[in-house]
Amino acid sequence: MELILQKMKSAHAETVQYWITHEGEEIHLNKLIGQEISFHFSGVIFCQECQKKINKTFGEGFCFSCFSTAAAASPCILRPELCQAHLGLGRDIDFEQRNHNQPHYVYLAQTDQLKVGITRTTQMPTRWIDQGAAAAIVLAEVPNRYISGVLEVALKTQFTDKTNWQRMLKNESYEGATLDDQKWQLEEELPTDLSQYWTDDDAIWEFNYPVLQYPDKVKSLSLDQQRHVQGKLTGIRGQYLYLDQHTVINIRKHTGYQIKWEN
Repeated sequence: MELILQKMKSAHAETVQYWITHEGEEIHLNKLIGQEISFHFSGVIFCQECQKKINKTFGEGFCFSCFSTAAAASPCILRPELCQAHLGLGRDIDFEQRNHNQPHYVYLAQTDQLKVGITRTTQMPTRWIDQGAAAAIVLAEVPNRYISGVLEVALKTQFTDKTNWQRMLKNESYEGATLDDQKWQLEEELPTDLSQYWTDDDAIWEFNYPVLQYPDKVKSLSLDQQRHVQGKLTGIRGQYLYLDQHTVINIRKHTGYQIKWEN
């Protein structure tokens, strides 16, 4: 089956479920855990925005032109404190209103360590699964992306907004205060104009990923260097597939790559 890679579809369950999808077809990856899989990169890449064939991607699946102009690649995607949707501004006003001038959560997620992040309320818990979080808790609910970014910046003085993907994929555990304890310690340190958005929700979301055995070390594979991929599917976490336990490939990073799924 020929398909164009995009972010894996996931669902929260007792064990997180994963699918690769394309034009209505689905490959339920959980059913393939422990089996040999193989796929081949054709050498063709499509921009996820304009669908043109390109030689390399910028951001997550854009050609350079779309990366520079598309709303889905605007600077506030990575730095939400720069968002101007609440002012009626942006690269595409309709896109900004639909996606950024909407309620957002600010959260703490436990990956390899505790990290702070933001997401639209409609993207929970998908956002946490995509990051490979072991657990997460909502800190605050705000009316738009801009305020979520301001709050995130205030919390970055104590927590990173990055994940060490290698440590996360080895399942190196975080040792420290519980998520709910951390939440209320943080609330006490915020200025009043931000603490007003703090939620009373202390629910801790936990995620169990379909991984047969976590490795002691991991090696990343790129389709730009290796077009043919083959091996036993030994796990899935975040947007990564584990092959033969120690090799991993980030599917989302290869958005727009045309492959032939061969098994």
